[in-house]
Amino acid sequence: MDAQHSPGLLKEFTKGIFRENPILIIMLGLCPTLAVSSSATDAFGMGMAFTFVVTCSNIVISLIRRFVPGQIRIPVFITVISTFVTMADYALKAFVPSLSRSLGVFVPLIVVNCIVMGRAEAFASKNGVVPSILDALGMSIGFTVVITILGGIRELFGNGTVFGLRVLGAWFPPVLLFILPPGAFLVIGFLMALQQRIAKR
Repeated sequence: MDAQHSPGLLKEFTKGIFRENPILIIMLGLCPTLAVSSSATDAFGMGMAFTFVVTCSNIVISLIRRFVPGQIRIPVFITVISTFVTMADYALKAFVPSLSRSLGVFVPLIVVNCIVMGRAEAFASKNGVVPSILDALGMSIGFTVVITILGGIRELFGNGTVFGLRVLGAWFPPVLLFILPPGAFLVIGFLMALQQRIAKR
């Protein structure tokens, strides 16, 4: 890879981590983000499933983009995405059944996740394989980091643990609000405000 293209590729990779973070900036996929982030483990598991689906989908869609007629591109993209969602869902059921039960219907619903479909339509369908992979990985890292931080904060204050490990002792009274839906909105609001403050600096 020549040096001329390296800055552009690096930009495609890093944009999803901060500048165009899918949760904090673009604010897509908030429904599963808020629903499965009551613990760091569940949040990280969703992030890994999301990473697998969006990366594999971007690769395949980038490879077939020249052969798919424009009139049927959306149904084709959905078929590709749903294939990888099914693979992720079955893998979780087989290897991590407890996590699969915790995530519930939100893994199959990755099919209609705005972020996945958006990357397929807006980027992978218009770019080569390497940029599409970097775009997917950047968006996935941005999504996974934020949802895991969100889950970690909610679990810490709502249960005194992080990834199931006791962090705060018996002296700490759990604030159940944090593991309930209002807690999700509260924490993500603070994270968005923090991101905006950092961006202004």
